Amino acid sequence: MVYVYVLISYLFGSVPYGYIIAKLFKNIDIRDFGSGNPGATNVFRVAGPRLGVIVFALDCLKGFLPVIGATYFFGNSNYAVALLAGLAAIAGHIFTPFLKFRGGKGVATGTGVFLALLPLITLAGALVFLAVFLVGRYVSLSSIIAGVCVCALSWVARKPIGVCVFATATAILIIYTHRSNISRLLNGTENRFGNEDQKSKIRNQN
Repeated sequence: MVYVYVLISYLFGSVPYGYIIAKLFKNIDIRDFGSGNPGATNVFRVAGPRLGVIVFALDCLKGFLPVIGATYFFGNSNYAVALLAGLAAIAGHIFTPFLKFRGGKGVATGTGVFLALLPLITLAGALVFLAVFLVGRYVSLSSIIAGVCVCALSWVARKPIGVCVFATATAILIIYTHRSNISRLLNGTENRFGNEDQKSKIRNQN
């Protein structure tokens, strides 16, 4: 039963909402625009804030619901199943079989997972994200620092060891998926949010 639930969580996390929403509302393949990433940030940049927020919310739910479901079906004390379900959902988002295993970077789905596991710490991480973003307007840097912050706070708050290790692994995974962004940040070539090439945007198209 556990293995079936984890598989379902992976498939649930694999649904590429960024690709689907852009296709439905803008009739484009989001992978051909902007950064080429099918995640919420690229949809926000390319297709506009309304669709970007919708995709972010849906991607969050991909992480939130499997964890909540695990606690409902397997008990609140069984962190192992909840963590496996969360990990599977994040893996599905990043390595979606529906887009040849090339999905988003795991931030939105990871946010949903940690909202279910560590709601207060996740809100603190969101505030850190907002603060860093307002200063530099780098979504990638804000995401990385927020992920590390959630990891650190989970240890400081002495949450269950499994949750802390999971938070650490997730932070490392987020850093890994942002490795190209880190390279551009170090080279000074990373785009600030709002300064993208207007040719990459299709907001005025039907």
